[in-house]
Amino acid sequence: MTRRTDWAEYTDGSAGTSDGAYGAAAAPYETEPSAVGSPDAGEARRDDGEARRDDGEARREGGRARGRSGGRRRRGRPEPLAEEDGGAASSSRAEQAEPPRDPVEQARAICLRLLTGTPRTRSQLADALRKREIPDEAAEEVLSRFEEVGLIDDSAFAQAWVESRHHGRGLARRALARELRTKGVDNTLIDAAVSRLDSEQEEETARELVARKLRATRGLDRDKRLRRLAGMLARKGYPEGMALRVVRQALEDEGEDTEFLGEDGF
Repeated sequence: MTRRTDWAEYTDGSAGTSDGAYGAAAAPYETEPSAVGSPDAGEARRDDGEARRDDGEARREGGRARGRSGGRRRRGRPEPLAEEDGGAASSSRAEQAEPPRDPVEQARAICLRLLTGTPRTRSQLADALRKREIPDEAAEEVLSRFEEVGLIDDSAFAQAWVESRHHGRGLARRALARELRTKGVDNTLIDAAVSRLDSEQEEETARELVARKLRATRGLDRDKRLRRLAGMLARKGYPEGMALRVVRQALEDEGEDTEFLGEDGF
C-alpha cells in the first residue's frame, strides 16, 4: 500500500510533462480518473492513500482480533478431554465405591482358594468363612453345594489322613483319631477310618519305630532306654500293653534283662 501512495506522489504536478507514464501506472489505484492531471490530483491521491492505509490497518486489526479469538477457541478445545478425564475419574471412584460382592460368591471364592492344593474338612472351611464374616446362610449354602459335587468329603479326608499319617509318621489309631477330631470330622467317620488300620498292622509299625529308636539309645543305661522308647510310643498313640510287648522284645533281642518288666506296665 505504501508503494502505491509513492506512485501517486510522483504524478503530483507532473501530469502534463513527459509521456504521463507515472500517471498511467498510478491510474488503476485512483478512485477518480478525472483527478489525473488536475491541480488537486496529488491531494486526492494522498487522501486515497491514507484511506487505503486506514482500511489496511483496520483489516490487520480485524485479523489479529480473529487470531486472538481463534486462539481462545483453540485453547478451549481441551475442555472436552478434561470432561472425559473427569468421567474416567468418576468411573474409577464409582468402581471403588461399588457394593461388595454377593456373600455366596465370596464364600465360593474363599472355599475354592482354600481347597487348592490340599483337601479340607467341612468344619475347617466353615471356620474360615466365619473368620471372614460370611453370613451363616451363605456359608451353609456353599458348603452344602460343595458336598453335593464332592469338593468336600470328610469320609475320604479321614481315610486319606489315616493312611498318610500312619505310614508317614507311624501314628497309632488313638493319635489319629485325636487329630481328626481337631479337624472337625464326625466321630462316626473317624471310627470308620481308623478301623481300617488293624491291630496287627499297628503293632508291626510300633516294632519298626522301636527298632530305629533302639539304635540311638545304645550306650545309655537300661532305665533311660526304657523311658525313651516308652515315651516315643506313647506320644504316637500306642496303647500301653502293646508298647510293653514291643519294648520287652526289642530289649531281649539285645540281651537286656527284662524280668523286672511286669505285664501290666513299666
